[in-house]
Amino acid sequence: MCRWAAYLGEPVFLEDIVTAPRHSLIAQSHHALEAKTATNGDGFGIAWYGARPEPGLYRDVLPAWSDCNLKSLCRQISSGLFLAHVRASTGGNTNRDNCHPFVCGRWSFMHNGQIGGFERLRRALEHSLPDTLYGARHGATDSELFFLMMLAHGLDDDPQGAVARAAGQVVDASTRAGLDPALKLTAAFSDGEALYAVRFSTHERAPTLYAGSFRGTVGRCLVSEPFDREEPNWQPVPTDSFVTVTRGGVSIRPFQPVHAEPLALAG
Repeated sequence: MCRWAAYLGEPVFLEDIVTAPRHSLIAQSHHALEAKTATNGDGFGIAWYGARPEPGLYRDVLPAWSDCNLKSLCRQISSGLFLAHVRASTGGNTNRDNCHPFVCGRWSFMHNGQIGGFERLRRALEHSLPDTLYGARHGATDSELFFLMMLAHGLDDDPQGAVARAAGQVVDASTRAGLDPALKLTAAFSDGEALYAVRFSTHERAPTLYAGSFRGTVGRCLVSEPFDREEPNWQPVPTDSFVTVTRGGVSIRPFQPVHAEPLALAG
């Protein structure tokens, strides 16, 4: 499983979250405390928003702790909205196209979890994408495919509904394939204005998710693990929840998949 962190608020240097804290994302890349594996060394990535509507993106296959370019960029780049991810692969080769976050237009997305039985579901799920979105698929991961499914299900207009319909499509495809649905989905995504997250699992507990304010600013973070366990402001997000973070506050609503009609293929 992977580790990730997302931030929305007044601009801060990326290093304030990615590299500087005691239990920063880089620290979690080689010593995670709440993941199945302590090491998350199968690549990393950052998507950040600035003056343009589309996010900047930097990804590489090196372990985050060994990339000097990452540390330099984080020291120089400031942003009021960014997503950062360190990867522990559950499928797909270790290459840049398989590293999170994924970007399409103004949207960015990163994921901790997996679609169980993905190789048996992959063809049907890919076939459901319209041509325009299928052409945007560059890697081979279940995470990138799920992101594109969200876009196909109306992410621009209805973020929670799009995730619910994409999750329902995965559950339905698993049932048709004779599999016990096994979707683990702890993901964050953004359109450059708001920050969204979902924590869901078809069974057992979903991968961890915490929400908290960023010390010294009015910013808010969503993280896989707290940066400093001595800080009192980290609150666990319950399983089966959808989180919306805006500059005005945070809302958490119940989340469940929606069993929607199959997507109509379109160019």
